[in-house]
Order: sequence, then structure tokens, then C-alpha cells
Amino acid sequence: MVSHSPASPPSRAAILEILDSVKDPEVPVLSVRELGIVRDVEVDDAGAVTVTVTPTYSGCPAIQAIEDDILAALATAGVADARVVTSYAPAWTTDWIEADARAKLKAYGIAPPRPAEHGGLVQLLRARTAPPCPYCDSRDTEIRSEFGPTACKSVCWCRSCGQPFEEFKAF
Repeated sequence: MVSHSPASPPSRAAILEILDSVKDPEVPVLSVRELGIVRDVEVDDAGAVTVTVTPTYSGCPAIQAIEDDILAALATAGVADARVVTSYAPAWTTDWIEADARAKLKAYGIAPPRPAEHGGLVQLLRARTAPPCPYCDSRDTEIRSEFGPTACKSVCWCRSCGQPFEEFKAF
């Protein structure tokens, strides 16, 4: 855990390290930074910290929990003056999830998102091919439901290994 003395403001790097410990409540294998929803961190001369986040989609039910968890982690690390600002523009995209985080999703049993489709409105329901199975890499899979436990995930099935799995949709 990173902490700082009250006399010196925390560094941006120290704040980012703290945010690495804050897990996404819906995908707890990834931190909020790995998921790409932490957009910016500012530390002013007085040590006040502003964390800007962009939710995975505008109706994300977890955004309040994420904001609360960020503030709690900062407070635990001794950052007394902190706030979280939610920004919806530009819209979050799964392209902000780095390769190592995609590998963590797969290891956790969630098919990582494919490249996002750019240039137009996001369609949450559309004809598309099923992703490869995160357990056995088979392409003999099917999408059973476009909407899984959250709107950003689909429920899929692997015909080869018989495992159900979720797919993180590309936005």
C-alpha cells in the first residue's frame, strides 16, 4: 500500500499505484485501471486528488460502487482530499483494455472483447459470430443470450468442452 506524509502531496504515480488495487466489482480479476475506466489523475499543489473515470457504458450500475471504492482506497492510503469525476465523453471503448488485461479475462473464464467497431452508434444487439472458448480455444461456440449478468457481457456456450462462459462485448 502506498502512503505519503501529510506535508508532501502524493505523486501522480503513487495515486495510480493505489488505483491498481481497486478491482472492478463486476469483473474482479481486473483493476479499474486495467479495465481502462480511469481516464486521468490530477494532483494539485495542495495535494487534492481528482480521478476522472469513464464508465463502460452510460447505464453502468457499478459506477457508484467504483467511485466509492476509489475514494475508500485513497482514504486508506492517507489521501484526505480526493474526488472522483465521471466523464462520458469520449465514450469508453474496449480498445482501452490492454493485452495483459485481456489475458486475465480469458484466464478468469471470460472471452475478451474483440476489436471495437468504430464509426457509428454502438449496437447492443446485432448478428455476430460467437467468440472462441476461453477454456479450450474452440471456435465451436454459440451465443446463448446477448445479455448476461450485465449488459456489457453475453452468455455463450462451447460445444467442444461443454462449458458456459461469458463474453465481454466490444464497444
